[in-house]
Amino acid sequence: MFTTRTRAAATALLAAASLVLAACGADADDEGGGDGKVLKLWHYEGATSAMGVAWTEAIKQFEASHPGVKVQFEEKGFEQIRQNAGMILNSDEAPDILEYNKGNASAGLLSKQGLLTDLTSEAGKRGWDKISSSIQTTCKYDEQGIMGGDKWYGVPNYAEYVMVYYNKDLFAKHNVQVPTTLAEFEAAMDTFVKAGVTPLSVGGAEYPAQQILYELALSKANRSWVDSFQLYKGKVDFKGPEFTYAATTFADWVKKGYIAKNSAGIKAEDMGVAWTQGKFPIVISGSWWYGRFVAEAKGFQWGTFLFPGNNLHPGSGGNIWVVPNKAKNKDLAYDFIDITMKPEIQALLGNSGGVPVLGDLSKITDPKSKELIENFEKLNSSDGLAFYPDWPAPGYYDVLVAGAQHLINGTKAPAQVLDEIAKPYNDNLTSLGK
Repeated sequence: MFTTRTRAAATALLAAASLVLAACGADADDEGGGDGKVLKLWHYEGATSAMGVAWTEAIKQFEASHPGVKVQFEEKGFEQIRQNAGMILNSDEAPDILEYNKGNASAGLLSKQGLLTDLTSEAGKRGWDKISSSIQTTCKYDEQGIMGGDKWYGVPNYAEYVMVYYNKDLFAKHNVQVPTTLAEFEAAMDTFVKAGVTPLSVGGAEYPAQQILYELALSKANRSWVDSFQLYKGKVDFKGPEFTYAATTFADWVKKGYIAKNSAGIKAEDMGVAWTQGKFPIVISGSWWYGRFVAEAKGFQWGTFLFPGNNLHPGSGGNIWVVPNKAKNKDLAYDFIDITMKPEIQALLGNSGGVPVLGDLSKITDPKSKELIENFEKLNSSDGLAFYPDWPAPGYYDVLVAGAQHLINGTKAPAQVLDEIAKPYNDNLTSLGK
C-alpha cells in the first residue's frame, strides 16, 4: 500500500529535486565506486512506528559493528520515493539502500528497468530465503517485472496486513458487538449512522479507500481470482461478480452514510489522526498503523478484527529493502539488511507493534503485539494474503485512488469506474504480451 500506502505522511512531500543528494565524492574502491565509509540509507517510516524504532536500533548496531562507517540516514515521504524513484535510481546519486514498495508496478518495474541489484546470491548466502514462500512472492521478480519470479530484488524484515481497528468505548456506548460476517458489519454501521455517527474514518485522497474497495472484492473472490489479478495466471473480468460487487457496495456505503462524502479529499494521515482522536468508531487499514495507534490512541480502549467474513485479505511481506544498481557501497547495504533480520531486531520490531518475518513469538512480551502477530500467522499459514490492489500495473495506484474518489463523490457510476480501472490493467497485459 500499498502499499500501497503512505506511512510517513507526517513527512511533507518535497519537489523531486529535494530527493537528490549531493554526490558522495570521488569514485573509489568498491564495486559501486564508494569509499566504504558511508552507508546512504533512505526509508519513510516514522520514528515512533515499529519499523522506525527497530531500524534506529539496527543503525546503531551497524555502526558499532562497522568501526569508521557512518550511516547517512534520510527520512523520505512514501509519495516522494514512489513518484521519483526511477529518476533518482537512474542517477549517480542513488542511495546505497532504501525502503521501496513491492509489487509489479513498483519494485517489479524498477527491476525490469535494470535499476535494482539482483540479490539472489546474497539471499542464499545470508539466509534471507528462510522467510515463508508466500512472503517471498513480493521479493522475487521475473524478466518482465512480475512478482513471484526467480530472482531476488528485495528483502522485507517485516510483514503487514489490512484489518479493522475499532473503538471499544464507542462500540460499548452504542451496544455494538464485534461483527463476524459482512451482514453483521453493515448492521453495526447502521446502528452508528442512526445515532448520528459516521462509522468509518476513510482517506479517499490516498491508498485507504481503495483497500476497502479491494476488501469488498475479496469477499467474493478465491485464490484463483487473486492469482489471475495479481500474477496474470488467468483473465480478470472487471464486470464479473468480484469487482462489480465491490464498486456497487462501496457506492452504497457512501449513500448509507458509512463513508463520509467529504472523505474523497482526506489523506491517510488525517484519517488515522481522526480515529486516534475518537472521532470515528472504525478505521480499516494496515498493521503499519499499529505501533503508532498504541502510542497515540490513549483516550479510549481499542482492538482489532479481520474484515468480517473474508478468507482473503490485503497483505504481504512488508515493503522491501532494495539496493540500487548504482549504489556505491553494496556490501555495506547487504550487511545492514542482515542486521534487520537479527533475532533481537525482529523481537524489538514485534514488541513495538510490527510483524516480524523471522520472529520468535515467545520473545514477544506485549499482549497487543502478540495478538497482531498471531493474526498474521493465521493469514500466512492459511494462504490468506491477497497482496494489494494497486500492484498489477504501472501507475495503477493513481487510477484506483481516482476511481474510489469518483465513487465517494458520486461523479461516476460503478460501471464507469470499473471501465476506467479495467483499461490500464488490460493495456499493461497487452504490453506484456499476455
